[in-house]
Amino acid sequence: MKRVLIKDIASKAGVVPSTVSLVLNGKAKEMRISDSIAEKIRAVAEAEGYMPNGIAVSLRTGKSRILGLIVEDISNVFFASLAKIIEEEANLLGYKVLYCSTENDAQKGVELIKMLSQTQVDGYIITPSPGMESNLKQLVIHKKPLVLMDRYCPGLDIAHVLVNNTKGICLGMQYLYEKGYDKIAFVTIDLEQIQMQERLNGYLNFLKDNKIAVHNEWIYKLSYHYEREKAVEELADFISGHQFKAIFFATNYLGTIGLESIKKLKLKIPRDLAVICFDDNDLFRLYDPGITIVKQPVINIAKTAVGLLMDQINGRKMDSSYSQTMIEPSLIQRESA
Repeated sequence: MKRVLIKDIASKAGVVPSTVSLVLNGKAKEMRISDSIAEKIRAVAEAEGYMPNGIAVSLRTGKSRILGLIVEDISNVFFASLAKIIEEEANLLGYKVLYCSTENDAQKGVELIKMLSQTQVDGYIITPSPGMESNLKQLVIHKKPLVLMDRYCPGLDIAHVLVNNTKGICLGMQYLYEKGYDKIAFVTIDLEQIQMQERLNGYLNFLKDNKIAVHNEWIYKLSYHYEREKAVEELADFISGHQFKAIFFATNYLGTIGLESIKKLKLKIPRDLAVICFDDNDLFRLYDPGITIVKQPVINIAKTAVGLLMDQINGRKMDSSYSQTMIEPSLIQRESA
């Protein structure tokens, strides 16, 4: 299909191309173009299916009105929920969002940053993977609006927003402890992600602070690039091979695998094993019994990230107490413990 140009609209409307450009860029009244001519131009443009050249507009205005969102896994409920709210907030501000996933692959993350840069996005919201630090630093050096979400990069002064991971683990551990559980296992992912390190440290610190014996063999790290059936088998072996009475899953996708492992072992929750998970999932709410979770304030995280980014885009100065935001989690009690 042939691209409709401004000169084509001008020819059909009986005006010069500069008049068409002024009308389509919202400057008709400013340039004293009559309402009848402006309306005729808009009608012709619509009838011809005219679409403005986004790159040309970006070059002319210095703004693409597009934000780049890079998350770990857009299929994950947590990141999908964040993306939806970010998109809604951006739309209210007149922006569109391009989003993509790194799958925790630093090289892929670097390539995505380059792609979004070539698209001339006005700003970036990124959940970084280990290994992306130098590229994030380059964005800062070139004064590109940037906000990290869900995690941060130690040593880099970059605006970020995330949940208080240590507090969240302590909430869950305290709940289990008050229920009478002191033999608690912890299942996490075998990655050097800062937020996962904070969750593991929260677990270990709670045990030490409450003078509960630390059993390193009760900490299980599942490979990130797992095959689901194999992961279910591995977790089933881990659960059946030890004498703990409660288990804390460090993230929602680990929790769903864990429930499958528990079912495979024909264990009853919470009679045989109490269960708690960091972050929610519809399955946890619908499961019988419902799974107690540490809730991340998704709406607050997403809105704060957009706000921090727009402050940078609009040139507003931010102090570090605001630009480096930690949001408090909450505990949702269900019947699994």
